Amino acid sequence: MLGGVRSFLGPLMNPPRAPTDLTARRAAEALRWWIEAGVDIALDDTPHDRFAESAAPPPPKAVAAPAAAAPPARSSASAPAVAPPDEAARSATEAARAARTLDELRAALDAFQGCSLKATATRLVFADGAPDARIMLVGEAPGADEDRIGRPFVGRAGQLLDRMLGSIGLDRTKVYIANVVPWRPPGNRTPTLQETTICLPFMMRQIALVNPRWLVCLGGSATQTLLGGKEGITRSRGVWREYVNEDGRAIPALPMFHPAYLLRTPGAKRWAWADLRKLRRTIEEVG
Repeated sequence: MLGGVRSFLGPLMNPPRAPTDLTARRAAEALRWWIEAGVDIALDDTPHDRFAESAAPPPPKAVAAPAAAAPPARSSASAPAVAPPDEAARSATEAARAARTLDELRAALDAFQGCSLKATATRLVFADGAPDARIMLVGEAPGADEDRIGRPFVGRAGQLLDRMLGSIGLDRTKVYIANVVPWRPPGNRTPTLQETTICLPFMMRQIALVNPRWLVCLGGSATQTLLGGKEGITRSRGVWREYVNEDGRAIPALPMFHPAYLLRTPGAKRWAWADLRKLRRTIEEVG
């Protein structure tokens, strides 16, 4: 039993030690171990030993001293305050509605301070592709590569998406790609319902400005957020549904597996291929 556990956990049970003669190879091994352990983002300039801090004896109680003047508040430029959820959602709706172009919408997102993800992300990941495309693909949120480069779907999942599009004669010059949440959640975690709700008005406005002929929802999160319902992507994929735009126009929407899921579950690629062929047939029928 213990041997099976050790085999399953692999390198997580034997973290690399920090050698005094650190070489490039050993540094790469150490970095790979931390990534496998789930640590792929640094939120401080220096590391902290939280185990040592928790084991340390509590500090002696300080003798009460005369009240001193409160320190000045930190500048909002260095640490912008995040608005309460309800206020942030209202602010997002107002800012999104005021945008008349995609450039104005991007500027509104750059200036928006209502989502806490902005504080931990490297940059805004707005969109990629052709703004006048007839097909718009919407995913969940950026990953590490997207956060570093500033474009959606540029990592391994993005490379697979490019091959999927190429299999039916499409590429990024013929589609428009975005995410419901434009900032990367720390550690690539799933965005919370609150984060998605706050960002949703911007995505709805983005769809309205692009005004695609067809909408493709990549993954269960994007499907449920844009199309409603509680069914998982395994049951909802491959079935044409409708997304109602701001002006009341119904846009045909096709849920599909997210490319990241296909990387983890290669057996599902046959269903993704069936969905791609369905999209291709629909495009050919319309002409």
